[in-house]
Amino acid sequence: MSRLPRRATRVVFDMDGVLLDTERLYTVATQQIVGRFGKVYDWSLKSHMIGRPALDSARFLVSSLDLPISPEAYLAERGALFESLMPTADAMPGARELVEALAARGVPMAVATSSARPLFHLKTRRHGDWFARFAVVVTGDDPRIARGKPAPDIYLLAARELGVDPADCVAVEDAPAGVAAAHAAGMQVVAVPDPELQGRERVARAELVVPSLAELAPADLGL
Repeated sequence: MSRLPRRATRVVFDMDGVLLDTERLYTVATQQIVGRFGKVYDWSLKSHMIGRPALDSARFLVSSLDLPISPEAYLAERGALFESLMPTADAMPGARELVEALAARGVPMAVATSSARPLFHLKTRRHGDWFARFAVVVTGDDPRIARGKPAPDIYLLAARELGVDPADCVAVEDAPAGVAAAHAAGMQVVAVPDPELQGRERVARAELVVPSLAELAPADLGL
């Protein structure tokens, strides 16, 4: 496997679809809602929504499917479904092992997720032990974040909280919006796209593209 063009000293992870297998749960919840109106939620829509702030994604969904509900009503209904769905999220293949390997080398790490803090806690309920390895967790509802991904704000804040220049960080992302956000912040990017992602060329600008974190080692990051 190729390595990053320059050595990183910090690693910043997106969460959904990178650390935790939550994307399928988003699909289950959303299809349950849109199915009531005879609509189908598939990757032609999802590829434009993943990684973005919840309200932005909701507006896109409601507009694209011409749903007879508001984005806010969709989010409220989805949130109720998440209460039972999200605590069941499993770790993505290789995610826990990579985090533990980086922690063993003393590499400072952060999570930069568009999820709000309460949803972050819901998703990580079963994973508190290895999520404790992260020195920094930045969530999408942080008042210091003016714009969501693909704007760089969340990654700039994560680097600031880690106490380094963004150029010293590598971001690990699965979504086109996240790859764009990390690059806009000045970070190198490792992309781990979902195999169903349409328009995979939208993550091809990442410095490394890997099929799974199970195939990524600290040495590939120069660590």
